[in-house]
Amino acid sequence: MRVMLIGLALVLAGCQSQQQAPMPEPRVVEVQVPVAVPCKFIPVSRPVFAVDSLPLGAAVDVQMRALRAERKQRQGYEMRLEAALLGCQDGINTKSISD
Repeated sequence: MRVMLIGLALVLAGCQSQQQAPMPEPRVVEVQVPVAVPCKFIPVSRPVFAVDSLPLGAAVDVQMRALRAERKQRQGYEMRLEAALLGCQDGINTKSISD
């Protein structure tokens, strides 16, 4: 019985003297994951085009001036629409340019 107690004491003493390996430092790893984001923008308001306000039977020179003015209006309107569309395609929330 004595031998068993001495053997048990030696085994326990041997377990206590073992040193554990130090734990490695935790690493912080950045993982980039694409996340779907809904596109939010202020809707582009449609302008009142110059030709829409012409009366029926307006003179040719008045019609031509209105058509030239409408062309510039449409170019500006299309530019604002394209800017809003590009902002959504790039995943950037944009606000459209207001009138």
